[in-house]
Amino acid sequence: MTASPRTARPGRALRAPVATRSNALPAGAWWLWALGLATAASRTSNPLLLGLLVGVAGYVVAVRRTDAPWARSYGAFIRIGLFVVGVRLLFSVFLGSPIPGTHTVFTLPEVPLPDWAQGVRIGGRVTAEQMLFALYDGAKLATLLICIGAANSLANPARLLKSLPGALYEAGVAVVVAMTFAPNMVADVVRLRTARRLRGRPTGGIKAVLQIGLPVLEGALERSVAVAASMDARGYGRTAQVPPAVRRTTNVLVLGGLLGVCAGTYGLLATQGAVYGLPLLLAGLVAAMTGLRLGGARSVRTRYRPDRWGARAWLVAGSGAAVAAAMIWAGSADTAALHPGVVPPTAPVFPLWPAAAVLIGLLPAVVAPAPSAVAVADSEEDQ
Repeated sequence: MTASPRTARPGRALRAPVATRSNALPAGAWWLWALGLATAASRTSNPLLLGLLVGVAGYVVAVRRTDAPWARSYGAFIRIGLFVVGVRLLFSVFLGSPIPGTHTVFTLPEVPLPDWAQGVRIGGRVTAEQMLFALYDGAKLATLLICIGAANSLANPARLLKSLPGALYEAGVAVVVAMTFAPNMVADVVRLRTARRLRGRPTGGIKAVLQIGLPVLEGALERSVAVAASMDARGYGRTAQVPPAVRRTTNVLVLGGLLGVCAGTYGLLATQGAVYGLPLLLAGLVAAMTGLRLGGARSVRTRYRPDRWGARAWLVAGSGAAVAAAMIWAGSADTAALHPGVVPPTAPVFPLWPAAAVLIGLLPAVVAPAPSAVAVADSEEDQ
């Protein structure tokens, strides 16, 4: 007797559904998850934890990104991160570092500087301590960039634009032109290069670039402007009349709230500002959201298929927040484990509790709707 599909596959109900237009995660959930990982990366210089954060972000991107053109940007962010690490090391070697050290690696010729440039040097002695500090510092910044790259690869920019508050709809038209210009230009370059190759014409060199450049720029700009014009024809930028007092109150709340968000974010990222960072961030968010809510009264457009925050979206966003909160708490409880010493150089340890907290960031790989390719692979394994 052949078992029914329901009894043969008991784990099917526990798997994430296939991503469709109706159940796709809001772009804001992916950004909150990525910002949580980035906040956790800013609280530690331990290369083992930073590597674990990169691995978590990379795994989620690998199993949950789609085949859209904007989903292929993760590799570029990895290359940018490696470039940042290299630049940080070069700056430390050629411009010196305030980190004292006794283990000399090599010595460069030092350029004499005038008296008014005290504290700045070019060349001189390069120590292992300063290079190790530069490596940790560059790895932290690279991890921040890679986490942001994960959000760019997973969050649909069009759905993110749809989620803009009503007060920002006018700027959304310009954002659409900017966001569609580059993809259209890349598509035109590929199309024209293919056409020239089929005709036996060269596709490289200055002459070919000049012959391709003008049609590419003209076509990409025309299509981007056409998109903006169609949005304007549908009433995307229409505004209603509001009292002057409401406009002034909106401006004060939005500007004050954004300043509070910037100051609170800086406090959370800085080790000494964790006490005042969270209250400032919350107060700034409340003020900014109130201002955007009031400013949204000027918009008279309707929203088609708004993104809905379901349980899966909250789990994805909450996993990033949990990683950030756990890393902030671990930084106050065990600073030495999260920041390995460089004077004298000490081998970084692998703290178990912070590492376990970082693994919470893998939750989107389980609960987020799976792309169709992942779903097809799963079905082939079950057969």
